[in-house]
Amino acid sequence: MSGAILNNLNTRLDARTVSILLRHSESKLLFVDVLSKALVSEALSLFPPDIRPPALVLIADDVVSDPLNASSSVEFVDTYEGLMLKGDPHFKWVMPENEWDPLVLNYTSGTTSAPKGVVHCHRGFFITTVDSLIDWSVPKQPVFLWTLPMFHSNGWSYPWGMAAVGGINICLRKFDASTIYRLIIKHEVTHMCGAPVVLNMLANFPIDNKTQNILKTNQIHVLTAGAPPPAAILTRAEALGFKVSHGYGLTESGGIVISCAWKQMWNRFPATERARLKARQGVRTIGVTKMDVVDPVTGESVKRDGLSQGEIVLRGGCVMLGYLKDPVSTSKCMTSEGWLYTGDVAVMHPDGYLEIKDRSKDVIISGGENLSSVEVESVLYMNPIINEAAVVARPDEYWGETPCAFVSLRKSGGSSGGDLSPVAMEKEIIEYCRARLPHYMVPKTVVVKDELPKTSTGKIQKSVLRDMAKAMGSSRISRM
Repeated sequence: MSGAILNNLNTRLDARTVSILLRHSESKLLFVDVLSKALVSEALSLFPPDIRPPALVLIADDVVSDPLNASSSVEFVDTYEGLMLKGDPHFKWVMPENEWDPLVLNYTSGTTSAPKGVVHCHRGFFITTVDSLIDWSVPKQPVFLWTLPMFHSNGWSYPWGMAAVGGINICLRKFDASTIYRLIIKHEVTHMCGAPVVLNMLANFPIDNKTQNILKTNQIHVLTAGAPPPAAILTRAEALGFKVSHGYGLTESGGIVISCAWKQMWNRFPATERARLKARQGVRTIGVTKMDVVDPVTGESVKRDGLSQGEIVLRGGCVMLGYLKDPVSTSKCMTSEGWLYTGDVAVMHPDGYLEIKDRSKDVIISGGENLSSVEVESVLYMNPIINEAAVVARPDEYWGETPCAFVSLRKSGGSSGGDLSPVAMEKEIIEYCRARLPHYMVPKTVVVKDELPKTSTGKIQKSVLRDMAKAMGSSRISRM
């Protein structure tokens, strides 16, 4: 209503990065949660003396007691509540001069590169918001649990979506399975979103019969995206009673733009087959003009055979205007005809459903064969002792690259995995994969960790794991 451009910043970033983003965006006004005062104070201390920092407004908390300018080296001009009390009831709404005017600025997560500032317009986010409500069949007055960070592509447009349908927003700071289940029961949650890591967390958490019955009776709708969900996780989540929908989007598209539109006939299939179908990203939503999988060199559509790989491209009003102050990066991923090249590798199935195979940077080339890390991860997730899995390339003197699997184990796994030595554990997991994968796709290295590194949005940081695999050096020379 004020005519300002919204920029939600990731509060889990370090102070140096926050400082860089504030300067890059030329932020003028910054709303600060009471628990982020120290972060902002340090970030602003890194500003050069010739750059004016943004004015600060404190978002207070009923539980966390903290005076306006106490325990902080920065000064706040007011609190959010104070601004509301001083508001002018006759203030005239500042409308955009043009629907193509910028509405939001979002920085990418930077899992494969440095964060870029994605600019979206009013028109694009209106289309995305309405599209998201229709595609997920959101009814009036839902109860929405924010297991998805709002700084992640503006919560996939659902802050506006929930307002449009009169929804109740349940926000949480502490993010764990126990808290989520407690809030689901207390507030009778109907809808929630999140990356597959959220489903994995909920599926592996022990719940009592009362909670199980509530989940089965109330049927909570869960929309997952952000990474290809392993079929095994979908199976476990739906067995608990969650009704899972799966989609695909990216910061540059503003929200979910490809959805696994469910066909009623698929309900007759076994649970494992339903999960396999639901793990596919799907078809374009109505707000997207065109979607395709193309050969990145020729630009021609790949065969619809479920095997031929290409890059996902999108076109429509949902696509970003471009990257802030970065015409070079914009021109690399957007064509003059409006096509956005996403960098995601996928196949197109005969029925027109798209399925992601990898990020272009995550494809492993072993002995001249392109190997999908996602396919290997799906098999690893089928192993009952594995909680998390990520596969990256490790240098190999003979093959060029070989699959290297990083895994964490389930605390209550269905095997005696915890009693095995690291060498024996590696051998057991490799043998498990060998029985289910072509030989060249079997991980040659397995690294067991307590927890895999993740971004604040729940994505496993493969860039960190790639660096770790690279630091290991060439894998043991093997021509098998």
